[in-house]
Amino acid sequence: MDESGQPQPGTGEATSPRHPAAVEPDATEARETTEARDPGEPDAAPEQPESTPAQQQADTEQAAAEQAAAEPDSAEPDSAATRQTTGTPHTDPTPHPQDAPPAHPYDRHPERAAATSGTRKGATKGPTKRPAPRGGLLMGRPFGVPVYVAPSWFLVAALITWVFGGQLDHVLPELGAARYLVSLFFAVAFYASVLIHELAHTVVALRYKLPVRRIQLQFFGGVSEIEKESETPGREFVLAFVGPLLSLVLSGVFYVAMRAVEPGTVPGVLLAGLMISNLIVAAFNLLPGLPLDGGRMLRAVVWKLTGKPMSGTIAAAWVGRALAVTVLIGLPLLTQSGALGEGAEEAGGMDTLMDALLAAILAAIIWTGAGNSLRMARLREHLPDLRARSLTRRAVPVEAETPLSEALRRANEAGARALVVVDADGDPHSLVREAAIVGIPEHRRPWVPVSGLAQDLTDGMRVSAELAGEELLDTLRETPATEYLVVEENGAIYGVLSAADVERAFVKAMARPS
Repeated sequence: MDESGQPQPGTGEATSPRHPAAVEPDATEARETTEARDPGEPDAAPEQPESTPAQQQADTEQAAAEQAAAEPDSAEPDSAATRQTTGTPHTDPTPHPQDAPPAHPYDRHPERAAATSGTRKGATKGPTKRPAPRGGLLMGRPFGVPVYVAPSWFLVAALITWVFGGQLDHVLPELGAARYLVSLFFAVAFYASVLIHELAHTVVALRYKLPVRRIQLQFFGGVSEIEKESETPGREFVLAFVGPLLSLVLSGVFYVAMRAVEPGTVPGVLLAGLMISNLIVAAFNLLPGLPLDGGRMLRAVVWKLTGKPMSGTIAAAWVGRALAVTVLIGLPLLTQSGALGEGAEEAGGMDTLMDALLAAILAAIIWTGAGNSLRMARLREHLPDLRARSLTRRAVPVEAETPLSEALRRANEAGARALVVVDADGDPHSLVREAAIVGIPEHRRPWVPVSGLAQDLTDGMRVSAELAGEELLDTLRETPATEYLVVEENGAIYGVLSAADVERAFVKAMARPS
């Protein structure tokens, strides 16, 4: 039940009085030079050019296209409410920041460097959707949700095959080497039970209109990534409880089937193993601490009693941390005392080491999941503070053939940080990309029209200034881009919203105390 998000430090200010476009740190010198010269820079070409204006413009457009093509892609911010579960629903609204410079980390559409003037062959229009998240080998799409098997599963399957095969050697010695084939079948059947556990969460989530991104079978269980939070504590409780409930049902089914076959046979041993393993899965997930299903159920109960989901998260997360410490210390002690079926005198040094290692891994998973739950809940608490209106940069409208130097001069005078390309009627049709501006040397800017650095606007790149919180993040995620045109309700231009500014706002939200 892992959640990742490595935020990058930065600030969330949406305006700057002098900078027409936010630039990367290594371009600071070029930016300062530009600002010093642009306000007084003539629109005409410099005296005694080395080549004709048409040739310089062609060279510049080619250089801009090559510069844009060399810019690496990076993933856009993730969903505002990604819920990852290992037998239990959980919330992860954090984006996944990249290690790119904070001013402009998302340049997903370099092919639009020459969208209007000098468009390169093969360039595409409209934002490109990010491919669905992968998590290993795709096994199928039950209920329309992709199911992946992570590489770590193969390691666990091999371990189960080896351990269970050793036990079969005592129970069914006549199998010989074939016992490992039986053990492998057990490992696959066990994880099929885990998949059914996760599908139970998925079906209920879909019933509650909560989108599920994927299911992943991995080390120590499964993960159901549900993208939104339950609206009520009752739904949260049902969504969490249905997984362990189905594991208990499976355990009962295997018990009934076991009673119908002869003991001491391969089917009897397999059914007994599956009965016990599903019972363990159900019991473990019912422990009342995040990130387990029982922790989600405890959270729902506290949420119902207090009326505050954050209070439920805090209570369940701290119980989860206490549970992690208990597992770390208590599991090795139980196995050594013989409480789990083996006397201390029969356990060797290797068994003791394996018990301690297993306890440490389980404790680390529980502790990390509980901490992530607290972090995600704190961020969700501050999501309403993310407002498109407050994060939007001031922009100036320019026509397509306006030289870049003149456009920057107008932006400096207006204290704006973005350029919107408009037609003769003043209607916007593209946005000038910040990364493309940085790639144009100052002495060539009089020859480059802004249209050569613009990205065509699509419907998804026009966002309302009234959007905030999860609604804003969901809108941006549906159409990944580096910049968005922010408009008023009447369609008037309000400004330009940068994905980098939204990400920095996330970082600030993460740093705020609850």
